[in-house]
Amino acid sequence: MVVIRTSIFSSFATMQKTFCSIILVFLVLTNIQAQTIRIVEKQTQSPIGNVVVFDAIGYHTLTDANGYADISGLAGGLITFQHVGYETLLIPKKEIPKIVELAETSLTVDEVVISANKWEEDLSEIPVSVMKVTQDDIALTNPQTAADLLGQSGEVFIQKSQLGGGSPMIRGFAANSVLISIDGVRMNNAIYRSGNLQNVLAIDGLTTEDAEVVFGPGSVIYGSDALGGVMDFHSINPQFDNVSGEAFGRFSSADIDKTGHLKFNIGNNRVAFMGAFTFSDFDDLVTGSKRPDKYPDFGTRPEYVDVINGQDSIVSNTNVNKQVYSGYSQYNALAKLKFNLTDNTDITYAFHYTNSSDVPRYDRLIEYRNDHLRYAKWYYGPQKWLMHYLQLKSKKETSFSSEAKLTMAYQQVEESRHDRSYQSTSLRHRAEYVDAFNVNADLYKEFYKSTIYYGAEFVYNTVESTGQVENTSTGAFTPTSTRYPDGGSTWTSLAAYASLKYYFSTSLILNAGIRYSQVLLKSNFVDKTFYDFPYDEIKINTGAFNGSLGLVWKLANEFQIKTALSSGFRAPNVDDVGKVFDSEPGSVVVPNEDLKPEYSYSGELTVTGKINYELEYSFTGYYTRLIDAMVRRDFTFNDQDSIMYDGTLSKVQAIVNSGKAYIAGISGSIRYERGDFSASTTLTYTKGRDLSDDVPWRYAPPIFGQTEVSYTWNNLKARIVQRYNGAIPFDQLAPSEQSKTFIYSPDGTLAWTTTSTYLQYVFNKNLRINGGVENIFDVHYRPYSSGISAPGRNFILSLKAGLSKK
Repeated sequence: MVVIRTSIFSSFATMQKTFCSIILVFLVLTNIQAQTIRIVEKQTQSPIGNVVVFDAIGYHTLTDANGYADISGLAGGLITFQHVGYETLLIPKKEIPKIVELAETSLTVDEVVISANKWEEDLSEIPVSVMKVTQDDIALTNPQTAADLLGQSGEVFIQKSQLGGGSPMIRGFAANSVLISIDGVRMNNAIYRSGNLQNVLAIDGLTTEDAEVVFGPGSVIYGSDALGGVMDFHSINPQFDNVSGEAFGRFSSADIDKTGHLKFNIGNNRVAFMGAFTFSDFDDLVTGSKRPDKYPDFGTRPEYVDVINGQDSIVSNTNVNKQVYSGYSQYNALAKLKFNLTDNTDITYAFHYTNSSDVPRYDRLIEYRNDHLRYAKWYYGPQKWLMHYLQLKSKKETSFSSEAKLTMAYQQVEESRHDRSYQSTSLRHRAEYVDAFNVNADLYKEFYKSTIYYGAEFVYNTVESTGQVENTSTGAFTPTSTRYPDGGSTWTSLAAYASLKYYFSTSLILNAGIRYSQVLLKSNFVDKTFYDFPYDEIKINTGAFNGSLGLVWKLANEFQIKTALSSGFRAPNVDDVGKVFDSEPGSVVVPNEDLKPEYSYSGELTVTGKINYELEYSFTGYYTRLIDAMVRRDFTFNDQDSIMYDGTLSKVQAIVNSGKAYIAGISGSIRYERGDFSASTTLTYTKGRDLSDDVPWRYAPPIFGQTEVSYTWNNLKARIVQRYNGAIPFDQLAPSEQSKTFIYSPDGTLAWTTTSTYLQYVFNKNLRINGGVENIFDVHYRPYSSGISAPGRNFILSLKAGLSKK
């Protein structure tokens, strides 16, 4: 059952009049006549999304997911229609029919991306690096979670503390220093922590149309948190003039993954509705059995704690490769309703909901203390995420915009942590509740030789936190300290931005942007029963200007040079400033009322090109300088460097502005494609250092990448993938990583490589079967900073069947 608390519901109701007023203003500003066409595939008459439609001057637009495009803003003369996999078509504007048909071809054109400026753009005109995962990629490799979806690209590193986890690392940043967006709405909230995060798992890969990753600072467009990059997910949209349904099932052997998915769509020419539901159940994960000769027992699970006759007992594991107490389950629901108000204006309502079972924190369950397992239980409670959003979009040309969209969203997040030490009767429960309101207005206007993107954003978060201790013998509950201030907290952001794309010529393009953000935070400390806080409240009121400047230089023979400079910032959130206590092995983290924002200054240079339209390459070098970097360091609380926390004497730490740090790296990709054969390879190397203490940077993973070979023969597609990671010696790990000896070998992070293969056979557009074997040689490996070992040999089988009527 989805429950919305009364206090929040009343707050939401008070904002309805404001939202309605905003919609009315939006409609007035975008009310003008337009010329709308639809582009379809010639044989099947299926709509084609993301078709680039442009005139001789360079003005362009793109079709939406249903194939519609407004071409009223294009100049007269020849109009070009261009899309990957289809023949390019040129038609005089006055002769363009209402329905334009494109024929399939093996030729390719530049990709179209949305994430850079929140609007569809030609990737070749963007100075920063953008990676895209398509629905075809998702269908072939069958990732279990959204984190796996990103990781299988070979360009994003994924850390996991437990099976129900997945924390992306992008260019030396992670957690609350990278931003997650779904359908244009930021998911990052006031309790996103600096440690590893699993919130990306709330996104359902089976309802993802595509996902894009913008590498490097995205603060000009997305605001606070977008230091390392932006993960921009786009969920599937309702289809007009379509009635269809599909069912999907998947089985994976390594964790006995049982996933079922249902989706349906009903739409006429004006109204369309789609709904989807996914359920996944994962058993305890079995890791690989082939270990290095030097460490035959590394990553094994020889024993675990079980309750027998009411008493904690140590039980020997009959299969040391089975990571007992790692399994969990999750379900996702998505519903979207879309109205075509006019030929050029539509409105979409969407409902996202995710819930899970308890999720065991596996890395804590393998930690030892006094020669025995430290915890009998350590798990996250059900991870709940709910989102409603309303998006109004106009393609009407006005004096203010060529296209505009207004998005209003409400999110509700519930998280909890539960732990009990071995042979203890005290089971601690700490829960957090976040309510987030978002309003975004995003517009762009095309002029002669230029396009201006601009908009404004309002974000408001409230945070509540509770704490209790349950006596497992008597069932009695008593209060305990809360994770965040017990008096509640708020986090508010107000921002405006503008970005310019200017064409000096067709081969030289300037991109520049600026943003101002004002962030306010307040946390109230009421109950001082457990700890004598030296303050009653913490307040922060800070602002920041951010800018970006980029240049794209298109030379002969598809050769391009791209360069970009940008600044970013991350304002402290409630987790940074007001976290009351968060136990780490031997230490606790306390609030810091003097915390300030951190700032980044980044530069990158990219060289891309194509040779004979068959070989495509891209190489990027990047460097980021952090000022006032927020990191965890030793601290004092009431002049004490150690305090008792949950019965353990622990070293006091806090998030502080350490001073300076740098992150630098290189990444590259090469792709060869000829006919039905393709081969590609990616490689990323990142190095970082905290210059204040002259220690390694925590979020710089080892060198990693992958090589894949694909072949398509009629309806059969096959792919072989080699994934690889380098090593980091123990003495070169960050101090915070060196303290986690129970997840590393004595040599630190070990190098590894795996081989996987995937097959897909498409009977027709309504029936598809997939199979695959991951980690064919059953290699045991544990990715950098991860508390759980990766899957061993994993057999995958899935089937998708559907019906459709157009």
